[in-house]
Amino acid sequence: MEHVTPIYILSGFLGSGKTTLLSRMIAYWKAQGLRPAIVMNEIGEVNIDGLIAGENVPTAEMLSGCICCSIRADLTSEIAMLVQNEKPDVIVIEATGIANPMEILDAVAEASLYMRMDVKKLITVVDTAHLLHLSVEQKGKTYRLMQEQIRSASVLLLNKTDRVSAAEKDAMERFVHRWNPYAPILPTERCDVNLDELLGSLPDHENHPVMPRHSAEQEADEPQGRAVPEGVEDQIQPESSHAEHSHHSHDHVMSYTYYFSRPVNSEEFENFIAGLPRDVYRAKGVLTFSDTNSRFLFQYAFRESDFMKITPQGRVPDVVVFIGEHFNKSVLQAELEALEGKRTSV
Repeated sequence: MEHVTPIYILSGFLGSGKTTLLSRMIAYWKAQGLRPAIVMNEIGEVNIDGLIAGENVPTAEMLSGCICCSIRADLTSEIAMLVQNEKPDVIVIEATGIANPMEILDAVAEASLYMRMDVKKLITVVDTAHLLHLSVEQKGKTYRLMQEQIRSASVLLLNKTDRVSAAEKDAMERFVHRWNPYAPILPTERCDVNLDELLGSLPDHENHPVMPRHSAEQEADEPQGRAVPEGVEDQIQPESSHAEHSHHSHDHVMSYTYYFSRPVNSEEFENFIAGLPRDVYRAKGVLTFSDTNSRFLFQYAFRESDFMKITPQGRVPDVVVFIGEHFNKSVLQAELEALEGKRTSV
């Protein structure tokens, strides 16, 4: 009987923790003696997250675009090449944080016309603290995109619950359940979840009809009651009766890639990161510091940064990618050039 390749799709807004979950999934399958492969999509020019997978995990990189839009046509060929050349036991598609999962499912469905595959789960990782913040105003493209990502999921990880109070966590769990009453909700910290439970016995996505709603009449059917922590309830406004459902639902998101020509001082770089505008939601990169002997994988999401020592395989440039909304690229470039000593002032 011809092998059917299981497919898992990871969704979630920028900085929610998808890459952390991906690392856990890869380690889980390897421990079982399975051969996983990854299709990794980045809006920037460089796939930083691919370094986490390691050299023994076949990875197809789809850069400078979103699977559901500008490079969607490439998805079928990327999956086909992985299946034919690497013969993986399982494939994970990690979508960029600005992708609409339903459009990714459509793209995978097209690929399934040419090869035998089975979408097992669409897993959405939710940044609990970020959603709590957005739930107060309940407007904007980011809020609507997160809503679509949650509605489309077959299982939800309510991640970063350590960043909110117990009452806020419970409130957000009920809030998310109203958007998607079909998907199990797993509260997590750093995506630390029982992977047997997540990947094993949960119902397949195809077995329940979780679809985004597209009309004001359908939106009106949603329950309007809200259970939120004291002090937050008064700030939350009623949801709009009509969500934005444009195919290009993430046109407001932009990216900027900067390549370093020399090492920079670690303390000066940290000060630069601490001063990033709030319009920069996510940043990631590979860096060499002039005052250390190691190279570092750098991650930044919503005012918090992390540095991890790495030993990249092959030629990996020093580079950083910024993702956000309407930030000034020229200002970032000037500040980074100043860090390198290319400019005496910004």
